[in-house]
Amino acid sequence: MRHLRALCAIADTGSVRKAARQLGMTQPSLTTQLRRIESALGGQLFSRERTGSRPTPLGRTVLCRARPLVAEMNTLVAETKAAVIRAAGPHLRIGGTASRAMAGWVSRVHARLPDSETTIRVDVSANALLQMVALNQLDVAFVHEVEGAPLRIPDGLERRVLVAREPQFIALHAHHPAARKSVVSLSDVAGDRWMVDPSVDGEWDGVQRALRASGFTPRVAYGDYLTAADMVAAGEAVAPCQPTSQPRHGMAIRPLRGDPIAVELFMASRALPEGSAGVDALYSDLVAAYREAAAAATTYRQWLARNNRPLLHEDELSRTAGCA
Repeated sequence: MRHLRALCAIADTGSVRKAARQLGMTQPSLTTQLRRIESALGGQLFSRERTGSRPTPLGRTVLCRARPLVAEMNTLVAETKAAVIRAAGPHLRIGGTASRAMAGWVSRVHARLPDSETTIRVDVSANALLQMVALNQLDVAFVHEVEGAPLRIPDGLERRVLVAREPQFIALHAHHPAARKSVVSLSDVAGDRWMVDPSVDGEWDGVQRALRASGFTPRVAYGDYLTAADMVAAGEAVAPCQPTSQPRHGMAIRPLRGDPIAVELFMASRALPEGSAGVDALYSDLVAAYREAAAAATTYRQWLARNNRPLLHEDELSRTAGCA
């Protein structure tokens, strides 16, 4: 079953690297496992291309048999875990992509439900978190969808949109010439090396689309958020960042002129277990936490004021966006 899950993950993400992150493995370990599977089956299951990994005809045949087995096993595990949780008492499972609002959200949930056990799962992949909600491995997830790079939202999930279009800012060295400006144009940083995390669903697509639309071909380095922050602080790269981000020493955060890169923020859920907080209450806690994070970010507050947009004005907050 472990081998079948690995094959499905590679096919779903289109990348051994992304699949490894989703499975909690290193890329070399998953690559070795894939080679062993292919050796045992006697043929190549994926073609390695510059843009990722695609199933070969043999791979598609194997995946057609593997997917139902993996789905049945996922259902069995999810139902068993749910039964254990119900027997143990109130329990809430929260997921999210990295966000300054996460800590405040969890704190408010704890205050609202002091007797409920709460678990937290943070992942760079919004698609992986949404899948976990669909499989009853999470109750709710707070994720972002990069503009122009739609997520794969499983059937039956309800979306509550927190911010329909949140602009993404740029993090750059504090002594970068563009840091003297209150608003940075893409032309100011087009010649810099851009640091992006390829595991974040849609991030590189969004950056690349914005730069190419402005006539620039960016230089790119790949790494996680921590590495990106180190590179920016060292003056070796610039990186897209959330407007609620707080700059570390040696770093400046500025909005981009025209807001060419943006995301939609939303909470996804299913019907919650009996005894858990209602979806409305969880959403209200998330709204309050995001307001708090936005108010604490000086650059974001200034952007909101310049654009005459109060912190999450009431017409900015949607209730239910509908089911996928």
